[in-house]
Amino acid sequence: MDILEHRSTEDAVSTVLQSVLTHLDNNNTHAHVLFVDFSFTFNTVIPSKLTTKLGDLGINTSLHNWIMDFLTNRPQHVRSGHSTTTTLNSGVPQGCVLSQFLYSLFIQDCRPVYGSNSIIKFADDTMMIRFISSNDETAYRAEVQHWAAWCADNNLLLLLNTSKAKELIVDFRREKGRTDDPIHIHGMAVECVCNFKILGTHISEDLSLTTNNSSLIKKAHQCLFVLNTLKKNHLSSTILVNF
Repeated sequence: MDILEHRSTEDAVSTVLQSVLTHLDNNNTHAHVLFVDFSFTFNTVIPSKLTTKLGDLGINTSLHNWIMDFLTNRPQHVRSGHSTTTTLNSGVPQGCVLSQFLYSLFIQDCRPVYGSNSIIKFADDTMMIRFISSNDETAYRAEVQHWAAWCADNNLLLLLNTSKAKELIVDFRREKGRTDDPIHIHGMAVECVCNFKILGTHISEDLSLTTNNSSLIKKAHQCLFVLNTLKKNHLSSTILVNF
């Protein structure tokens, strides 16, 4: 697992690309990148399991008892209209400064079993990379199943959106028209794609930036069109700068 402390989304994407390119420098190699999508991940944190993990990390008892008290018996209600108060004993509060940090601690023990695999996590986005040599995908497929079991044990499997999970195969040796057996998660086949957008960046199977650059240019053109429209309507330069 690569821990990207004090890093940005660009660092996470660069780590993925650099890892794959370094592996492909070797003969008879290719790589699989599995992009995973979870829904409402911050609601899945189980306080009792989190405090156990904090204890395993050596955090003192008084602190993880305070965190347990902070996360349990939290009253919640809707202010608009009539709403009864509900007591929450799972998840972390939305918008809380600690929430993302506590979630990161909760999933810190999600690590690859095989040294040829790598799991890169940035907040609730997860990328699993398998570096394959001589077409042996045994460890990769076993890793996916081990990871799915970890998700089930940590209350995440039911929130795994398998329809949004995608697999990208980077193989410069591939023959045109060749297909690979799909990966299955929770009994469902994962779609293999030619490119995928993760953390705001399009990653293509040839590792080129053509798709990503085209997307950026399109956004720039859209912004310029709006600016030109505002300018034609004689709006002040202050408004244009603010926009």
